[in-house]
Amino acid sequence: MEKESPEKAKKRKIDDDGDGDKAREESESFNGFKVKAVINENARQKYLFLHCTKNDEDAVVLLEKTPFDSSMTDQILSDNTKIRQTLQNDIYHTYSALLPENLNGVKATVICPASEKHIKKYTEQESFVIQETAELYTKVTLPYLEKHAFSTKWVYNILEKKKEADRIVFENADPDTGFILLPDMKWDGKDLNSLYLQAIVHKHGLKSVRDLNKSHLPLLNNILEEGADVINQEYGIPKSKLRIYIHYQPSYYHLHVHFNHINLESPGFDADRAHLLVDVIENIEMNDSYYQDKTLVYRVREQDELYKLYQDEGYFVDFPINTSISSNSSLTAAS
Repeated sequence: MEKESPEKAKKRKIDDDGDGDKAREESESFNGFKVKAVINENARQKYLFLHCTKNDEDAVVLLEKTPFDSSMTDQILSDNTKIRQTLQNDIYHTYSALLPENLNGVKATVICPASEKHIKKYTEQESFVIQETAELYTKVTLPYLEKHAFSTKWVYNILEKKKEADRIVFENADPDTGFILLPDMKWDGKDLNSLYLQAIVHKHGLKSVRDLNKSHLPLLNNILEEGADVINQEYGIPKSKLRIYIHYQPSYYHLHVHFNHINLESPGFDADRAHLLVDVIENIEMNDSYYQDKTLVYRVREQDELYKLYQDEGYFVDFPINTSISSNSSLTAAS
C-alpha cells in the first residue's frame, strides 16, 4: 500500500463522511457538575483534579493552568489587567494580578462517564517500584493486560477516522508499518517549547514494548524517521530538539510513541517509564527477543490493580519500604 509523503501530509486535513468530530459538542459551562472530592492537586505544576458527578454519572475533571502566550505581553501589561499590591519593600513590589478573560485560561479535560479505573488513575497515591522479569510478566502482568486493560475503542475511533480526524498531522496508511501522528491532548498546539505529539500504530495486537521484535523494525524506523521529518516540516523543530520514546507501562495498551520538545518538563520522561525509541530499535537489532527477556523497571501505585496482583504474589514482602517512591506529585492529565 502506497504511503503519503511527509510533504503531501504536511497540511492535509482528512474529510470524514461519518459523524466524526462534526458531532463534537461544545459546552458553555460546567452547569450540572457536582464536586464529590478533590482527588489530586499540585501547586508547582498548577493543576487540580476533581471527582464529580453529572446526571448521576461519575466524571473526572482535570483543570490545568495554561502557559503564558509571549505574543500577548502588550495586552497583559495594560489597563485591562487589574493589580492589587500585596507587598512593598524598598525596590521590590508584589501584586495580585487579575488578567483579562482571554489571557487567563484554564485547560479543562472531562472524562464522563468515568470508570473506577479512571478515578483511581487521577487520584493521588503512594507509588512503588516493580522489577518485572520475563517470568513475572508472563505470570502476573500479561494476564492482567489481557483481562483488565483500559478500553482502546477511542484509539480505533482515531485510526478509523471516526473521531479527531481533523487533528491528524500525518498518516502512513500501511496496515503493518504505518501510523497516525497527531497532537497529544496535553499540548495546546501553540507553545512549541511544549510540543507533544503521539504516533499511534495501525497494526493491531501490539500492546507494549514487550511485544516488539525484529519483525517490527520497519514500523519503528518509519515512526522515528517520518515522524521527526513531519514535525520538522510542520513546526520547524529538528530531530535534535525532540525526545522520542515509548512508555512502559503505557497508559493504554495499543502501541504508541511519544514526541516531545526537549524543553518540555514531562513527568512521563522519568527513568522508570520512558524508553528512547532509538534505544529500543538498537536493542532489538542486537537481540530479537530483547524485550521478551529483559527485566523492565516501572512504578505502580497503591490502588492500581497491578500493584495488588504483585502484592498477592508476595512481591513486596521482602522490601516494602525501599520500593516506595514519592506520592503522585508528578501526575498530569496525560499521561
